Amino acid sequence: MLKKAMIAVLGTAFLAGCTTTDPNTGQTVNNNTGTGLLTGTAIGALAGGLIGGDVKGAVIGGAIGAVAGGGIGAYIDSQEREFRAALAGTGVSVVRNGDQLTLIMPSNITFATDQYQIVPNFYSTLNAVSTVLVKYDRTAINVNGYTDSTGSDAYNMNLSQQRANSVASYLMQSGVSGRRISAMGFGSQYPIASNATPEGRAQNRRVEIQISAVKM
Repeated sequence: MLKKAMIAVLGTAFLAGCTTTDPNTGQTVNNNTGTGLLTGTAIGALAGGLIGGDVKGAVIGGAIGAVAGGGIGAYIDSQEREFRAALAGTGVSVVRNGDQLTLIMPSNITFATDQYQIVPNFYSTLNAVSTVLVKYDRTAINVNGYTDSTGSDAYNMNLSQQRANSVASYLMQSGVSGRRISAMGFGSQYPIASNATPEGRAQNRRVEIQISAVKM
């Protein structure tokens, strides 16, 4: 009976949480908040079943998990909307992957060639990023630097680390808690385009700010 009840809880969460209907197009689309709801419900139901040892425990656990999971999804949804509004037209891309957001900052708008000092024209963009990060403080922040494959590995690693440090330092100076931030340089590792063309190398020279939900 317990196993059947848990399957029913998860099935209900799946049907209710994974998709929604766009009121403008009538199309069925993924619902990020619903995905968090499903995850929370699944974990809660399993935990409740183990703790309570009966059907009631599974149902209660599922309800508690649904609140927690749905809350995380909604929290990231809100941040994503604010980042997209604040960074529209700046050249910074906002990418969503589950409960993680990544802000991709091309080096041509952040740094001069072979330099790690942030160009003054980019300060206002980083100020907008900092404002959202301060508002949504239940996140961990990884600032990652990358280069193209031109130059030695040692040079690229050092430059990418210095650029990551520069962005991380600016965020902290703008009010983001340093306890939330880590900075790492990866050199020419993890390219997102081919280094065989100038256009590809330009895409690979970047700083990414990865923002992950911290489950309270």
